Amino acid sequence: MESALKTIYKEKVVPALQEKFGYKNVHQIPTIQKVVINSGFGREDDRKAAAEAVIQDLGKITGQLAVPTRSKIAISNFKLRIGDTIGARVTLRSSQMWEFLDRFINVASPTIRDFRGLSPKSFDGRGNYTVGISDHTIFPEIEIDKISRTIGFDLTIVTTANTDDEARELLTALGIPFRKPAAQAA
Repeated sequence: MESALKTIYKEKVVPALQEKFGYKNVHQIPTIQKVVINSGFGREDDRKAAAEAVIQDLGKITGQLAVPTRSKIAISNFKLRIGDTIGARVTLRSSQMWEFLDRFINVASPTIRDFRGLSPKSFDGRGNYTVGISDHTIFPEIEIDKISRTIGFDLTIVTTANTDDEARELLTALGIPFRKPAAQAA
């Protein structure tokens, strides 16, 4: 069964983008390649317990086991050795990616405290969008009674768009709630 967001992409977003940007080939139309979720906890005193908690919670949120990221250099001031676990990451593709984005757009992002929309300025110049989430309890899979620490992470949406304008149009059409620009004072 196909995700509701992917159905919206095929039926509404593709024709709208093709009309707006005048693509002659369907393969020129931008799409989402992958979603990367990255969380770091480098300064925690109990890194091993933090690593287990982050990997377990990211697994609950995404439905896929997180991969621990390890330090490449040693920094004595932070009591960090080469090979210590300092974070975790998950890369989502195909159906899991569409399901996660659907839950993020429609369920999780509206529950962010004082939510007025996501920043429309977080594009990297190549059509990829990154947003920082400071609290992972916005996802319904996380049981608030059982968490020992709040986890923040970066969510990167990698697109095939060549420019930020194309990517912004793609993500807006998919329903990502971007913040409206503030009205200019006269």
